[in-house]
Amino acid sequence: MAIPALISGVSEPILSITDTAIVGNMPVDATESLAAVGIVGAFISMLIWVLGQTRSAISSIVSQYVGADNLDKVKNLPAQAIFIITSLSILIILITYPLAEHIFKLYNASHLILDYSVDYYRIRVFGFPFTLFTIAVFGTFRGLQNTFYPMIIAIVGATTNIVLDFILVFGIEGFIPAMNIKGAAYASVIAQLLMALVSAYYLLTKTTIPLRFSLPFNSEIKRFLLMIMNLFIRTLALNVTLYYASAFSTSYGKEYIAAYTIAINLWFLGAFIIDGYASAGNILSGKLYGAKDYGKLLKLSNQLIKYGIVVGITMAILGTFIYYPIGTLFTKDEAVLNEFYKVFWIVLAMQPLCAVAFIFDGMFKGMGKMKTLRNILLFSTFLVFVPVLFWLDSMDYKLYAIFTAFTLWIIARGLPLIVKFRKEFLPLSQNR
Repeated sequence: MAIPALISGVSEPILSITDTAIVGNMPVDATESLAAVGIVGAFISMLIWVLGQTRSAISSIVSQYVGADNLDKVKNLPAQAIFIITSLSILIILITYPLAEHIFKLYNASHLILDYSVDYYRIRVFGFPFTLFTIAVFGTFRGLQNTFYPMIIAIVGATTNIVLDFILVFGIEGFIPAMNIKGAAYASVIAQLLMALVSAYYLLTKTTIPLRFSLPFNSEIKRFLLMIMNLFIRTLALNVTLYYASAFSTSYGKEYIAAYTIAINLWFLGAFIIDGYASAGNILSGKLYGAKDYGKLLKLSNQLIKYGIVVGITMAILGTFIYYPIGTLFTKDEAVLNEFYKVFWIVLAMQPLCAVAFIFDGMFKGMGKMKTLRNILLFSTFLVFVPVLFWLDSMDYKLYAIFTAFTLWIIARGLPLIVKFRKEFLPLSQNR
């Protein structure tokens, strides 16, 4: 389960990394365009993570009913969840499209960077409903203990995005004009549309789950909405970290936001690779929790910790070997590369810590314990990340301040989850 989930999970950061690498190597205004992609990427990630929590909620409920051998009771839930979430996404487009310039001024964007941010966003945002649709379908497949079809869908989307990025950004002489940063945005939207279509096809042909919205609402819709609300608050807290990180790095200058954009996208890539094991934990923990098999649940957590730490250390080692070449994939600007190389080692050192935090995050989502996740992220954001960032920024550490705060934030997220999990399930596993 983890390997297909790992492959499908990296599709999201690959979409961003592809835009970052290709835009950073454009012949015109590459640094300003790279900065714009980073700023817009931070805002779109916030929107996706806030509303994309349907994946975890759907996966949790469906997997628990699979574990209890009672799937028929929730077959109409995914379609209802998709209807609710895509309706909200359309509302967000209507609100944010005309306000794009004001939104990105809040990220300290100005002049050419602001212009490019607005242009890029006003295209990228139309892929938002397609992304949320695909995420909800992924959650349904996860609940059904299937990570294979999401992997296929993700490969199709990532491949399409990469090919279209080259074609639309640089153009084909005599056939397609170079669209520069707008081309990267169009490539993403087309890839997101294709993923949504393929997702619908697989759900309708490979499962018994319908896509047609129907009333009355499923009896689990209240629990679903409560999960979403807790995850919504949690994700707002998560995006406070991304907002401050992006806003602070932008305020330091265009070289800093460009370097931050490269580093944070590589951090996302590592996070989503590890998320393959977190997804396996999410899927299986929901099933085992629904079946009340606490002994296997405890064994699962121990095994996933080992896998996650090995993967995290492996990524850190691989990153060390390609430390300098990887930067030049994204930009040739020496000032940007200099700032990136100063902090990339922190991104690599974080990987094993991220592994543990994300795996237990996935397991708690699978068990539907969203309130716990909400409270821990509020604590780690407002009592750890924000104070540390402001303190280190006052000492003029710049990008060091941001990534040091990120590291302590990850520790504050992971450690309490481990303690709480073992405190609750160790006695239960011994009693059975």
